[in-house]
Amino acid sequence: MRETERTAPPPSASDPAAPPPPSMLRRLVAGLGVAVAAAGAGLLLVGVAMAVAWPNVPEIDELIDYRPKLPLQVFTSDGVLLGEYGEERRHYVPMDRIPQVVEDAVLSVEDARFYDHVGVDFIRVLGAGLRNLVDFRSEGASTITMQVARNFYLPTEKTFTRKLYEMLLAFKIESQLPKRRILETYMNHIYLGERAHGFAAASETYFGKPLAEVSLAEAAVLAGLPQAPATHNPAVNPERARQRQLHVLERMVRNGVISPAQRDAAAAEPLHYRVRFELPDYGRHAAETARQMVFEHYGADAYSRGLQVVLTINSVEQQAAWQALRKGILDHERRQPYRGPEAWVDLPPSPTEIDARIAEALTKHPDNDELRAAVVLQVGPQRVIAALQNGEVVGIDGAGLRQATAALAEDANRRIQIRRGSVVRLLREASGSWVLTQQPEVSGAFVALDPHSGAIRAMVGGFDPARSQFNRATQAWRQPGSSFKPFIYSAALEHGYTPSTVINDAPLRLELPGGDGRTWEPRNVDGRFDGPMSLRRSVATSKNIAPIRLIRALGPMQARQWSERFGFDAERQPATPSLALGTGTVTPLQLAAAYGVFANGGHRVAPVLIRRITDAQGRLIKAWEPRRADEAERVIEARNAFLVGSLLQDVTRSGTAARAWQALQRPDLYGKTGTTSDNMDAWFAGWQPGLVAVAWLGHDEPRRLGEREGGATLALPVWIDFMREALRGVPVELPVPPDGLVQWDGEWYYEEYTPSTGIPTLGMEDAPPPAPTEEERRGILDLFRS
Repeated sequence: MRETERTAPPPSASDPAAPPPPSMLRRLVAGLGVAVAAAGAGLLLVGVAMAVAWPNVPEIDELIDYRPKLPLQVFTSDGVLLGEYGEERRHYVPMDRIPQVVEDAVLSVEDARFYDHVGVDFIRVLGAGLRNLVDFRSEGASTITMQVARNFYLPTEKTFTRKLYEMLLAFKIESQLPKRRILETYMNHIYLGERAHGFAAASETYFGKPLAEVSLAEAAVLAGLPQAPATHNPAVNPERARQRQLHVLERMVRNGVISPAQRDAAAAEPLHYRVRFELPDYGRHAAETARQMVFEHYGADAYSRGLQVVLTINSVEQQAAWQALRKGILDHERRQPYRGPEAWVDLPPSPTEIDARIAEALTKHPDNDELRAAVVLQVGPQRVIAALQNGEVVGIDGAGLRQATAALAEDANRRIQIRRGSVVRLLREASGSWVLTQQPEVSGAFVALDPHSGAIRAMVGGFDPARSQFNRATQAWRQPGSSFKPFIYSAALEHGYTPSTVINDAPLRLELPGGDGRTWEPRNVDGRFDGPMSLRRSVATSKNIAPIRLIRALGPMQARQWSERFGFDAERQPATPSLALGTGTVTPLQLAAAYGVFANGGHRVAPVLIRRITDAQGRLIKAWEPRRADEAERVIEARNAFLVGSLLQDVTRSGTAARAWQALQRPDLYGKTGTTSDNMDAWFAGWQPGLVAVAWLGHDEPRRLGEREGGATLALPVWIDFMREALRGVPVELPVPPDGLVQWDGEWYYEEYTPSTGIPTLGMEDAPPPAPTEEERRGILDLFRS
């Protein structure tokens, strides 16, 4: 029996080993043919489009001669950045100074085949195209060269035409520039959020460190920014930045530039972000003054040329000046009546919602350095509980509530009352306890300079530069009060008066100009007259009558002309006897420079703020080298400067500024207090042979500072606090008596104006002063004790 032939059963559709049916094969072959034809047609179409578009591709001269917009930067002499001005924050770094870890991170996530393609990565383009067909999502394939082309020459909209020109530009760029040059341009030009352009600026912005110091973990964060700077901004979206960082690290492992162990270590590294890129408040006024000076010379180009301006200011002394002035202003403010909370906030009853409400409210009332903003949670007559912006809850009690006592009463005026939800200001004492106070209304200025070279070593133009950029150190024209008297005494020494000349401290009645019978009866600040006293003692006790008698004897016009030697503007100084009391106007910087004439032995030296200016490549453009003054700059004799210094040394030893010697315990201190009429301005101007400093406090719109508030109580403590830091470790320096002087019974005289040849007395023909009453004596004693 013949075995019948068996036929195989038809293959199952679910059998993977089964060959496709003929109909399916035919469809696949047909589809592939269509795809190939379409691809060929597409390539032909792209080729034609490129040929048509190529003549319209722009030249790349801007890239070949790349000059990035670099901001104007202002630094202290010891390298601290005080100010940055320009639309873009960028620090240009050559490719050979960009860390390898940063380059590896950027290339891994942005363009792994950067060194292999010719501007367009066709493998990546094909892969992106296929993925877009599969899941219909837009996936880019831009190389770094294409991103450079887009950032320099093309609009941001996503169109086929723009992509075409992007590719053509990439080809042109790659044909004319080496790879490293293209990458260097990209690394310095790309926008990375927070006004930061380039990775060096981004490193400073987000981490507060130079690019050369970033770790692998930090480099991965930075490399993740180009795709979407706003979305991956670690200061705003730390969680999204974290996810992007992990993606970059994974790509680096896949590309073989780091190991899995390095990836894991970097992923575990805690990151510390700089929340906001902030420049130090203590240097803002000085930086702004330098900016104005540079702008006057270079115009708007100053903000894009990458100029680096180095000041004569030292950051340590600048901080000391800033802290001293703010402490003096805040100490004055704590003696003023409490004016009430800054605002009131409706706090929700739910404890879980309070933190968010407080944080929202305090964004409108940011901390002012050490002056913290807080919202009151609980109020009692003896204790207040308040929450700070960072969520910390603090208690204020005892002496910390003294200024606001009246505002804590249940029946207090609602305008000033402190209650739940009040926005208040707090200060933390050195002991750790808190004080409830308020934003000061008074302002001030401080300036210090080297009297020999004119180099400004510290400049503070106000309490809060965020509220006002007005630099009171250079722009506030105020009456100097008694701090102007040394210039009158300097003139008197040239006309025969001596430190031992006896001047009658007795009442004066002077007729005012105009012939209408009006008179002026000047008085001393303590309201008393002490009769005949030496010129030296008159200076130490800041008597008003003595310099008025002197200026009448010299002639007001001649006294004003003498003051011009020190740099004062004649048109701002009245040619009247009141000039002796400082009724003209000066700026703190001008007064400091004038006192520098006494400190350096008689030379007028112009103040200098800018030490040097360099371009973006570090090439020197301008420089100022410190030097000692020469004889061509002499405006008074050395012996005049020495004698005035001797007189002002008594002020700091036993006169109105005796607190200076008590606090600093050194004999080489010289200076003069100044208080204007009605206590509107408080000054102290003084020096140590190597450093002149001037402190001023007052209201921007002149008004009284308060009873018993003047140069000795307000400005002198600021000067002392600064000098305590600035003179730390500086040896005592006492001047050598110059030629032309003789000593007689312990006193110095011009050799031609000795006790026997100089003017012995002034004003002795006037009636002796009336004896003070018992009430006046008690008032004077109280004033002395205060």
